[in-house]
Amino acid sequence: MSQLQGILTRLVNLREQASGSEAPQRFFEVDGKRICSVKYHAKTETFELEVYQDGEKPSVYQFDNIDMIAIEIFELIH
Repeated sequence: MSQLQGILTRLVNLREQASGSEAPQRFFEVDGKRICSVKYHAKTETFELEVYQDGEKPSVYQFDNIDMIAIEIFELIH
């Protein structure tokens, strides 16, 4: 399985776990270093990507397309 397919699978699982008021969250790491996290908000059907950068406040982005967020995560971890 390609790395992009693995990311998509994790995002689909995240979306399937969404229920109630609390958004499920997944973290993506490279060599033990946390690069970003993703939450899925079922109410709005959107993904929230939080990108971690050393010494800076995390950047937060909203996506309503699973393919676009998968590509963004893929680019972040490479």
